[in-house]
Amino acid sequence: MSVSARVESLPDRFGRVATDLRVSVTDKCNLRCTYCMPVEGMVWLPREELLTDDELIRLIGIGVKRLGITKVRFTGGEPLVRPTLESLVAATVAMRTPDGVAPATALTTNGIGLDRRAAGLAAAGLGRVNISLDSIDPGRFAAVARRDRLDDVLAGIDAALDAGLSPVKINAVPQRSYRDDAPELLSFCLDRDLELRFIEYMPIGAPGWSADAVISADDMFDALRSAGYTLAEDPGPRGSAPAQRWTVTAPDGRTGRMGIIASVTRPFCGDCSRTRLTADGQIRNCLFSTRETDLRSAIRSGADDDELIKLWQGEMWRKAAAHGSDGAHGSGGFGESSRRMSAIGG
Repeated sequence: MSVSARVESLPDRFGRVATDLRVSVTDKCNLRCTYCMPVEGMVWLPREELLTDDELIRLIGIGVKRLGITKVRFTGGEPLVRPTLESLVAATVAMRTPDGVAPATALTTNGIGLDRRAAGLAAAGLGRVNISLDSIDPGRFAAVARRDRLDDVLAGIDAALDAGLSPVKINAVPQRSYRDDAPELLSFCLDRDLELRFIEYMPIGAPGWSADAVISADDMFDALRSAGYTLAEDPGPRGSAPAQRWTVTAPDGRTGRMGIIASVTRPFCGDCSRTRLTADGQIRNCLFSTRETDLRSAIRSGADDDELIKLWQGEMWRKAAAHGSDGAHGSGGFGESSRRMSAIGG
């Protein structure tokens, strides 16, 4: 370990500085969503290639204590598959930035098993949670998730609300056959004070993505307005937040908030503040990147903190101006990722 305590940061060539760390704690998942995985044939990472708890905590600590990370989001795969998630959260919350502030923490999950763990995660210090839910119709849910687990997800949502992990946000990835379900899902969220986020279908999931499969932000606005919803875009700067937020009013007068993450049709790369750590210890400078830097091998070869920082900074310095602009163009102008979404962390 390095004895140096100097504070550094994670800048890139275009003036952006990463302050938001997405940490994948596993590549495994108990669903097979059509936009994330193929039906079968997934090859999971061998256990020995996954970062241990100590290795994860060390790297998160370097980010928080030395590199300006102020937000840590735990992802997967499905992060609840990792039995030590509560310990990872507690260790992260105990860290302090150079300004003496604990990092904000969040979790992205499919909600399966959250009913049993929400209270423990809240007690460990978890700040808030995003839960994936593409439909509240059992048949439609099963068709997208390829598993009949809707009741488990709904139980997880209720548990998150009871545990105070608020605001609870719902992530939905609309596809062509899904468009007409959007108003019903939004109504469900308004009834429960949940903030719905529509996320454009991205080219990092199952094979066969094409731009024609994307339900754009404009498509979603049209569907909701056709169902009688009124939408008013939030005033003021968006900053580095991935979602553009809207105030929505239902036909019967109920109100709430909604977000749109339009990574494909309205990219927000110029304000990106994210850096990503995969479950097997690779740093990625962008969700859409075609390259990554190996920190796991460096750790296991005895690298000190300063050496790990140089590797991490080097990867972020290579970050392109925007996704699809690094010279490796695939379908729709995006580079062909060597990993599925489940192995990167959303």
